[in-house]
Amino acid sequence: MSESIHEACGVFAISGNEEASHHTYLGLYALQHRGQESAGIVTAEGEQPRAHIGMGLVADVFDESTMEKLKGDRAIGHVRYSTTGSSDLVNAQPILCEYRRGWVAVAHNGNLINTMSLRCDLEAKGSIFRTTTDSEILIHLLARSPHTDFLKALEDSLLQLRGAYSMVIMNDQYVIGLRDPLGIRPLSLGKLKDAYIFCSETNALEIIGAEYIRTVEPGEMVIISKDRIESRFFAVSPKKAQCVFELVYFARPDSHVFGQEVHPARENLGRVLYRECPTEADAVIPIPDSSVCSALGYALESGIALQQGIIRSHYIGRTFIEPSQSIRDFGAKIKYSPVRAVLNGKRIIVVDDSIVRGTTMRKIVKMLRKAGAAEIHLRIASPVWIEPCFYGIDTPHRNKLIGATHNLEEIKKHLRVDSLYYLSIEGLLKAVGGTHEKFCTACFSGNYPLQWNGHVGAEADKKIVDAEKKLVRVDLEPVEGVLSEY
Repeated sequence: MSESIHEACGVFAISGNEEASHHTYLGLYALQHRGQESAGIVTAEGEQPRAHIGMGLVADVFDESTMEKLKGDRAIGHVRYSTTGSSDLVNAQPILCEYRRGWVAVAHNGNLINTMSLRCDLEAKGSIFRTTTDSEILIHLLARSPHTDFLKALEDSLLQLRGAYSMVIMNDQYVIGLRDPLGIRPLSLGKLKDAYIFCSETNALEIIGAEYIRTVEPGEMVIISKDRIESRFFAVSPKKAQCVFELVYFARPDSHVFGQEVHPARENLGRVLYRECPTEADAVIPIPDSSVCSALGYALESGIALQQGIIRSHYIGRTFIEPSQSIRDFGAKIKYSPVRAVLNGKRIIVVDDSIVRGTTMRKIVKMLRKAGAAEIHLRIASPVWIEPCFYGIDTPHRNKLIGATHNLEEIKKHLRVDSLYYLSIEGLLKAVGGTHEKFCTACFSGNYPLQWNGHVGAEADKKIVDAEKKLVRVDLEPVEGVLSEY
């Protein structure tokens, strides 16, 4: 769907279990929502690594024969949606490389903002890159580090990176989980008997029966070796910039991220949304599935019944054959369908987690009107999205974000709803129990937590944001046939 936004990826690692590859497979299966383009697992048995990486969903990439070859008591895994680097097998992760000190495998969730400058500098010194991903930067920095101790070399390399990175790393000695100093992307630590686990979300622990221990802290490396577990801080920041959109949309409702449960946070979003803009109606309708928790909170706070007015198909494959133009809005119709018995003649509150371009929402509103909805009041459980993300979310350019180029009244008219309200930034932070010093809200506020002054690659990286800021207002694209059908 053209409206969709995507997380960069999900990572999983385990050390100290003879079924490491199978546990990693299940963990990646639980994290599938974080990336559907490619999947990969690297295992280690003794000092020898084994890898299997492919394009597609976890269940398609791995089968019994491939899993049988992935022997070992340690493993790291990755599911990917590309934000830096094309969607191609060469860019799939984990990245496994041999270099002068042995081998190392890296799986990365996030996005580096000084990739261009670091890569140009490394290539000028003779480095040859085999992928177009930012994650490979770390491999080259490790190879060039003067430190003979791997952990010292890793710390030295990490301090040259800027941006979002939650990583799991494995070599012949260690399995390591780490987060960038601002903690932009989540990473949790768990345990299964004597084995330790890292994962992007705790639902990956639930699927294998492991227990949650804690979140890996910003700027922390948790190092697991054969006989010990150790924590080191390679950097300390006076503030955090955890991605608040993980709690709004990306993480699964049954997960913990950033040390808190997702479902209660999303329910609070709906409660605060109603308090900020009370509205009378007959039913609260969520846009399934990501808005169900927020819609529940809105219904509980308002006393208005929560109804399943929209059904979402869960059986859409990666591709499908589209019919001719005679079937309008096919993309929306194959994904959503209305429940006329719930909608006909009713005043409805439609709750969604966000609006990006507005194209899909306009088609959904049209569908609800045709199903008989008397009034449609749209409530968004996050603030107006006005800026792109540079920290691991695949977002359109600024001039494609409807909230960046049009005011509230223009958006309301374009979507053809009776009323429209977005949750305020302060309401968002209140709902998730945070502050501006704890969460990144750059996509809603334009206040990016990483500044481009006095750091490696400052000029090259500042151009990215400057170019986005210069993009001008564009007209909303018309949807054929809408005007004549209202």
